[in-house]
Amino acid sequence: MTCFRICAVEWKTTRRHTSMAEKISESNADNKHQDSISDPDNNDDNVCESQEAVKTFKDLGVTEVLCEACDQLGWKTPTKIQVEAIPVALQGKDVIGLAETGSGKTAAFALPILQSLLASPQRLHTLVLTPTRELAFQISEQFEALGSSIGVKCAVVVGGIDMMSQSLVLAKKPHIVIATPGRLIDHLENTRGFSLRALKFLVMDEADRILNMDFETEVDKILKVIPRDRRTFLFSATMTKKVQKLERAALKDPVKCAVSTKYSTVEKLQQYYIFIPSKFKDCYLVSILNELAGNSFMIFCGTCNNAQRVALLLRNLGITAIPLHGQMSQTKRLGALNKFKSKSRSVLLATDVASRGLDIPHVDCVINYDIPTHSKDYIHRVGRTARAGRSGKSITFVTQYDVELFQRIETLIGKKLPAFPTHEEEVMMLVERVSEAQRFARMEMKEQGDNKKKRPRDADDDDTEQASGVRKKVKGGSGAGRGGGKRRGGAAWRGGR
Repeated sequence: MTCFRICAVEWKTTRRHTSMAEKISESNADNKHQDSISDPDNNDDNVCESQEAVKTFKDLGVTEVLCEACDQLGWKTPTKIQVEAIPVALQGKDVIGLAETGSGKTAAFALPILQSLLASPQRLHTLVLTPTRELAFQISEQFEALGSSIGVKCAVVVGGIDMMSQSLVLAKKPHIVIATPGRLIDHLENTRGFSLRALKFLVMDEADRILNMDFETEVDKILKVIPRDRRTFLFSATMTKKVQKLERAALKDPVKCAVSTKYSTVEKLQQYYIFIPSKFKDCYLVSILNELAGNSFMIFCGTCNNAQRVALLLRNLGITAIPLHGQMSQTKRLGALNKFKSKSRSVLLATDVASRGLDIPHVDCVINYDIPTHSKDYIHRVGRTARAGRSGKSITFVTQYDVELFQRIETLIGKKLPAFPTHEEEVMMLVERVSEAQRFARMEMKEQGDNKKKRPRDADDDDTEQASGVRKKVKGGSGAGRGGGKRRGGAAWRGGR
């Protein structure tokens, strides 16, 4: 611990020495940015101009029935990306939309598509490709909400769900198909009668993530079987070389609608870091959840195993936590997400399957328990809070092994993050209680592993609530005293520091 403190002091001293120079360079960069904005020679025909006079969706050219749907959803004024992208899309052009996460990108492509569908109704009219299953369901919900008065039918085609039931839905020929690339290819190759030869619109939401997840082969196959004479929209919070390559291959004279700097986080997001020893991460996590009690948290872990373990650990301490990761079945993943959305759980432990696009308005704080290995993933993770003009908070855990990764993140977003205030003495008081909970969590993980080997594959008990098995063991026999102590501790650590 002494060695760690020396490292911490050296690192923080370095940060202090460099901060003034960085502030000067940042301010110079800002001035250059302002100059480039004000310089008329820098204007490109393919970049949308700002339209500050626009106040309503009607001003953008959105038809009356869709304006009413926006009103019913509580969308009073369009966001920046909607102001830029919707008029261009309504003019019949291909669009590349770049904006920070939480800025309303889904409606920016959904409204023009629904307006086109109104003008010329057609089955299998639009294909939306997304990188994750949860995002696919969320986009479907938005299309159905916006198109409820005009009878829009959507089909979600993702892995983890029975292909036969999806085939039956596709046989009814919905207007809009929202899919992950892998499962869509399965249906194109194996489902009789299903084809996208009459497709009018292709949307790639979170396009950079689709390509980074090694879906390039699937995307190439999809592009070969859909009409060349179509409209294409690419939307993302970050632009990569792979997306630029796809842009050249799949879009015709696209208009680029970028409403933010290259990589940025929203202004109302308060961002912090904590520099801590790796072995005390759990203690600091419990301390922060205690200090910010009453808030709703999304905690990002680097692996499925860690997300499950930390969820069990927190539940053993009396915190209503639930995991969401790729090793859970799709039914359980949706169940976990719905429990968190309905506020019956206050803490969601997730891997990066939940870092893209998910819109959960009540998330107050994002905690990076494991720092992301790719700096751009940081932008998407912290974008789960402070959405649509609301404020939010993010805290990133930086251990002695993460300093370089953290510095890359700061370089990417162009900010030096302040340290989150913590009291080491108070955190260390939790060590014994947390160590006990860690032991129980390890026992439960082992028990779950054993049960999976014994159970048939179709057994569908709720693995998100399996803290009970070990608790029964702890309550009985020689563990009864410890179990009672654990429950008393749950109240004690929440009660007062």
